[in-house]
Amino acid sequence: MEEKNFKALSQRVSSVSTRPFKGYVYNVTTETGNLFVEDILVHNSGGLGTPAHLRVEPGMIHRASGGVLFLDEIATLTQKAQQELLTAMQEKKYPITGQSELSSGAMTRTAPVPCDFVLVASGNYADLKKVHPALRSRIRGYGYEIYMNVDMPDNEANRAKIVQFIAQEVKKDGKIPHFTKEAADQIIFEARRRADRKNRLTLKLRDLGGLIRAAGDIAKEKGHALVQPEDLTQAKFSARTLEQQMVDKFLDLKKEYEVYLTEGNVVGRVNGLAVSSDGSAGMILPIEAEMAPAASRSEGRIIATGKLGEIAKEAVQNVSALIKKVSGKDVSRHDLHIQFLQTYEGVEGDSASVSVATAVISAAEQIPIKQSLAMTGSLSVRGEVLPIGGVSSKIQAAIKAGFKEVVIPRVNQADIVLPESELKKIRVIPVSTLNDVLQHAFVKGHKTSKLLLSLKKILSFLPKPSSADIAKKAIS
Repeated sequence: MEEKNFKALSQRVSSVSTRPFKGYVYNVTTETGNLFVEDILVHNSGGLGTPAHLRVEPGMIHRASGGVLFLDEIATLTQKAQQELLTAMQEKKYPITGQSELSSGAMTRTAPVPCDFVLVASGNYADLKKVHPALRSRIRGYGYEIYMNVDMPDNEANRAKIVQFIAQEVKKDGKIPHFTKEAADQIIFEARRRADRKNRLTLKLRDLGGLIRAAGDIAKEKGHALVQPEDLTQAKFSARTLEQQMVDKFLDLKKEYEVYLTEGNVVGRVNGLAVSSDGSAGMILPIEAEMAPAASRSEGRIIATGKLGEIAKEAVQNVSALIKKVSGKDVSRHDLHIQFLQTYEGVEGDSASVSVATAVISAAEQIPIKQSLAMTGSLSVRGEVLPIGGVSSKIQAAIKAGFKEVVIPRVNQADIVLPESELKKIRVIPVSTLNDVLQHAFVKGHKTSKLLLSLKKILSFLPKPSSADIAKKAIS
């Protein structure tokens, strides 16, 4: 610019009295930043070429001032970040700081800026221990802690909400067709199955939305005006989770190499059932048990292998207490070996305790177990079969693996949500006690009859829990 105009502009910027609008600072910038305003009138101006570490940009806590700040997965914040968040909440103001990505030393920092907001934070219950105690105390003291339900009652009003959700997903996508009534009914059925609990519908709508869009894409590809039930059936296969896909591969591999058997009778070997961590896929959990003379003169040991978690280890210990009552042998002079075959991903939960007890008793009494049968269930020290989670997924895995029968806890019978076409392929046996389990799992014979009679007498002398006690048992 001309020297005359430059001097005139300089006077207007540097003198408040000569500005046409009081309270405003005119910023003269070039491609490399401020021409002369930087460090004269203001420290930070944010010119076009101002380096990142010299820019002052408000953070979310400042932008939310006077409103609501929502933080998802709050437990992922570092402890230091949570402390700073607590400071901002208490002081209701916090400086704006910035640092260059290219320099570890260059930083800008302003005076405290207002940040008076209402905090709404969310996270997983399992990660609650990662939330800073002082921050959580602040939340409890001045707000509320709410546990969000993952399901809702299966009634007419909520089924209508699922249908509404389908329509919303179709509209949001903008490209897929709407659903027929029959296809919408299948989505409701899927919501019921994924709830994994009787008379409930899942609220994990993101996963359900993925299935809706997959079915819509298939219908569009086929040229259907509306999504048909067969489109949804195909979508269930194409939209399987990674866990489901990997489980299918493991099932084929283990069956090919006879890691688990689906026919014949074997002593000390049982086909247990497990479920993936997200509950979407059932798995076959072969278990073998063997009793050998104790290596120690003092007492026998329980040796369990297969990357067992803490809960699984405790379940094995609880089973051993019951075995001592059931077996007529002096088990204290024997080492009890329990192996979870090829469980590279580890075992957690107590839903295999029924399977462990069956395998151990079979090994101790030398009674064969039917390999055409799979089982799941948690076992109390009184010999009662307690409820477990993922019953539908486990039965589905048993069907895919080719088993003819499956043993489940009687209290989980109403939780089964599978198509009739699948349930016709397998016999589901609900049980209440260990006696019921062995009656169906063991090969018939004199030794089996004698053992069951003895076991029935033992269990009858054990104190019965109240319904309140049973209700308190955790679902594995």
